[in-house]
Amino acid sequence: PSYSIAKSFTSALIGIDRDEGKIGSVEDRVVNYLPELKEMEYATMLNIEHLLNHTSGIRFKLTQDAQIYYGRNLLKALPQIEFEHPPGTHQAYVNMNVQLLGLILERATGQKPSAYLQEKIWEPLGMESDAYWSVDEKNGIEKTYCCLSATARDYAKFARLYLNKGKWNGQQIISEKWIEKSLERNSSNGSSEGYNYCWHIGLKEYGDFMAVGLYKQYVYVLPAKNVIIVILNESEKKLKRERVNWPYVCRQVGDLL
Repeated sequence: PSYSIAKSFTSALIGIDRDEGKIGSVEDRVVNYLPELKEMEYATMLNIEHLLNHTSGIRFKLTQDAQIYYGRNLLKALPQIEFEHPPGTHQAYVNMNVQLLGLILERATGQKPSAYLQEKIWEPLGMESDAYWSVDEKNGIEKTYCCLSATARDYAKFARLYLNKGKWNGQQIISEKWIEKSLERNSSNGSSEGYNYCWHIGLKEYGDFMAVGLYKQYVYVLPAKNVIIVILNESEKKLKRERVNWPYVCRQVGDLL
């Protein structure tokens, strides 16, 4: 299981959908795709880019997180959405942001995110193993903020797609413009230079970036050295593992090459 590494996959699918024109723009209002939210405060101000950058202003609620992770019916969490800030003013990492992206993706494409992933990324990249995306029991809705399970080698192939600016063996899978937009440093509209479009942006002097998941999972990319490192931590010594600064370990590896 990848935990929040899945967020970067969801972002990639939104980019492909945008390239194909099913989503008009990242500035499209969320209520155009999810009209059931339109009566909520600030909902009509909310756009897709706010969700990508976690600048939606949606309040983190532990009960809501529990509902979308453990609950049988993920849609029951939607009426619980509350806004703490107007969209585009504050950045706060909230799983609901990327769950909404998954619902938008399905409404725009008419396909389940898992089917869209299969068609647009898994098959074109020639992934070596089947992947699994956890769904809720009642509706079969993918938990697009987490819960994509794949092998280390296939995570590395996904990283290579971004390392090569969206191109795979001569085929442009994701537009170079989307890749560049995803990995830029942008502190406008409440965002920060360290996180953009569901990717963690590294140090300026290294130009690195990474997808990050719970329990110190990393898909790390160092373009200057053409390096990809996948870390899927799992050990009994949890405290010791949490104390390791894995991005710096990855950079030290790069320094030696």
